[in-house]
Amino acid sequence: MQASRTDSDIGIVTTLRKLIINGHYQPGERLTEAAVAESLGVSRTPVRLAFRTLEQEGLLQKTGRRGLVVRAFSEVDVLCGLEVRGVLEGLAARRLAERGLSPKLHARLRDCIDRGRRLLAQGSLTAEGVAAWSALNLDFHSSIIEGAGSTVIADAIARNDHLPFASADSIIIDSALLDREYEKLRFAQLQHELVLDALERGESARVESLMREHANIGLRYGKLFDLSAPAFPSPNGTRSA
Repeated sequence: MQASRTDSDIGIVTTLRKLIINGHYQPGERLTEAAVAESLGVSRTPVRLAFRTLEQEGLLQKTGRRGLVVRAFSEVDVLCGLEVRGVLEGLAARRLAERGLSPKLHARLRDCIDRGRRLLAQGSLTAEGVAAWSALNLDFHSSIIEGAGSTVIADAIARNDHLPFASADSIIIDSALLDREYEKLRFAQLQHELVLDALERGESARVESLMREHANIGLRYGKLFDLSAPAFPSPNGTRSA
């Protein structure tokens, strides 16, 4: 089980994701706690926790006995991983709509919606807000997966989560453009609300389609909010927009 993370820990993870996807750290490059901590101006402990998270997400991989290197991946890899997550989470949501929401699960999902509304009601996004969104977003997705009542689906999603940027928790936020990232989260919040509405109505086909589309927001929707597209490595190791 992954240890509980503080807002600062989540901020470091988010920063390192952005540095990796933008090519600051190249595929095959060895990362050390000391060097990364110094470059970010933090202690080694949160960097160690961030390395653990990024290894679980498939962005870092072990080399030798203790070393970690940036994993090589391409845009195709990332988009396929997102597509698989959308299909699996869509299936989970469909099964949940067919089974019906229990009062307890309905309350959990409603709480996620309410937390998102309170966060976005502030009208702007901060580093603490990014951490709060990451937590409620993970709760929302986990609740749907658990509610589907299928260990097969849950295990398949867990395996897929080890691919780069495939996890629902692999949030990519540009700290220099928080005003535009705020608009992206507003759209994600709307999608959460539509998903809950479809679940409440027992609309299995609709909620499946909504969850499949929701998987795309992290990487495909940037242009809608005037955000630059991430630069992925191409199969030959160079970066592509």
